[in-house]
Amino acid sequence: MSSVPAQVWRGTTFSIERKQDPAADAVIFRFSGPFTARDMYAALSPAALRNIFESDPPHHKPSVNIFDLTEVPYMDSCGLGLVIGHFVRCQSKGVHLIAAGVVPRVLELFKTTKTDHLFPMTATVDEASSRGTSKSR
Repeated sequence: MSSVPAQVWRGTTFSIERKQDPAADAVIFRFSGPFTARDMYAALSPAALRNIFESDPPHHKPSVNIFDLTEVPYMDSCGLGLVIGHFVRCQSKGVHLIAAGVVPRVLELFKTTKTDHLFPMTATVDEASSRGTSKSR
């Protein structure tokens, strides 16, 4: 299987890195910085941001998408909307979504909005990759 280079977008304090994990049949989205409307859209249009999440190779869809939120100190309703919107797209394609490394402040947002039960959460990306591998078998 050929290696796909990571795609990276960096704003002033927020970044998203997308990379393939062929061993886990997963795509990992690594977020860093405050996951807020101001930070997300500071240098990237909504359409460009959407493309980061929807650019799977036509011949292969991953069985799992992992959102690595380890380095996200907080999230606003716009960030939450992006996560839930991606969850819905994953569901329609038969792809599992797992959130990894959710910090207490972000977890509180998920609980307050009653979205904490929609998708599994793990402590680490490695744990999410292991769960993803077991789901794809």
